[in-house]
Amino acid sequence: MKVLFCAAEAAPLAKIGGLADVAGALPSALRRRGVDVRIMLPLYRGIGRDWLEPVQRTRSVIDGRDIEGAIWIGTFPNGTPAYLLDAAPLYDRAGLYGEGGADYPDNLARFVFFCQSALALMNDSWQPDLVHCHDWHTALIPAYLRVLRSRLPTMFTVHNMAHQGIFPAEQFPVTALPTQAFTPEGVEFYGKVNVMKAGLVGSHLISTVSETYAREIQTEEFGVGLEGLLRARTVDLFGVLNGVDYSQWDPSVDPFIPAQYSVEDLSWKLRCKTALQQELGLPTNAYAPLVGTVARLVPQKGVDLIVSALDAIVGMGAQVIILGAGDPAYEAALREAALRLPQQVRAFIGFNEGLAHRIEAGADIFLMPSRFEPSGLNQLYSLRYGTVPVVRRTGGLADSIIDVTPETLHLGLANGFVFDTYSTEALVATAGRAIAAYRDPALWRWLQQVGMRADFSWDRAAEKYVGLYAATVERASKWNA
Repeated sequence: MKVLFCAAEAAPLAKIGGLADVAGALPSALRRRGVDVRIMLPLYRGIGRDWLEPVQRTRSVIDGRDIEGAIWIGTFPNGTPAYLLDAAPLYDRAGLYGEGGADYPDNLARFVFFCQSALALMNDSWQPDLVHCHDWHTALIPAYLRVLRSRLPTMFTVHNMAHQGIFPAEQFPVTALPTQAFTPEGVEFYGKVNVMKAGLVGSHLISTVSETYAREIQTEEFGVGLEGLLRARTVDLFGVLNGVDYSQWDPSVDPFIPAQYSVEDLSWKLRCKTALQQELGLPTNAYAPLVGTVARLVPQKGVDLIVSALDAIVGMGAQVIILGAGDPAYEAALREAALRLPQQVRAFIGFNEGLAHRIEAGADIFLMPSRFEPSGLNQLYSLRYGTVPVVRRTGGLADSIIDVTPETLHLGLANGFVFDTYSTEALVATAGRAIAAYRDPALWRWLQQVGMRADFSWDRAAEKYVGLYAATVERASKWNA
């Protein structure tokens, strides 16, 4: 099967969030299973051309504006062929989607051109058997194919319902969709244009990035206004938990950490802890539980709970390290906490890839109290690094972390600590359970080993996607009958 994988970002070329990790790793895993996957994404500033060759020119008239571009082809380091759409006026910018906390005002035009260029590629240069679209940036592809009465099967994956591509009604002509598409059954959404709806309505099959999130987004709490549409398509909606690229996230091969270790020999993890304490100027203390967090500092990630729980957690004898950037109010609150608690708290505002790896390796406990979490990756990294997660039961966290109870310990399933109620009290109580377990060396070593032996590889996820591709083709044949 030939599959065109369309996404707005893909690691290592362009990354904002988890979408890039999926688009960078899943195609390679699918290719190992015999699927001819090729990815398409914009050629952003900072992506060089020395590894690319020209494929074809592309041109569109968008809202009266004549836009020209070029499609190039190259190969990712993991062997995945990639098509890069070059249109400097649209993509040669400092950010992927915006700058200074504000989206680019022409984002709709930018991704309309991307979707139309994908159609041009499929029409002129490479004809796939299925197109796999990701998030709102590519959601118009299924809509365009339906307008063209194409029989090409389409699958649409939702990575985060919070980002739907909503624009003022007056921008509807930019989409180039027929007038009748601006209805509640199409892309109209409370008087505005909702681009994600085009993918949810027009694709033959819908997936999202965990089984629990697939259920959650059909509820008012998590559906962000589209829960009714998703419930109407529930038989076509599936969840597959994201995977981990263990060539990049495994302490036995990680070049960013001071000492490599494995589940067979965890002794060098203490060296990573000591080195991390020294690197960040914390007192070197092997017995103090070291708690880490690596996250975007936004409401989704439960940062408000972390800020409000810090005093209680350090009051239990823990040290806390936080790496991230985002909401200025959260950044200021964490800086203040680090100044107020200099012997227990460090806040690194920004992002540092190497430090993220060293936190995973050096911490004993990883905090991830998300308000919602479609899939989550850091809890999976933490498991492989023997860093026991404390998470809220939502989305992919619910699908990957099994709470420590007498029963789950007896069954050999427990790998972390889980709470349900979104509150500071619940987080503090659960962190307290983790810290108490940390002080029982035999129990802690058991939890570490269970987590490190778990398989959340992309190969596991790819097997499920192969099945979904087959289901997409079957549904398309019924729609076209």
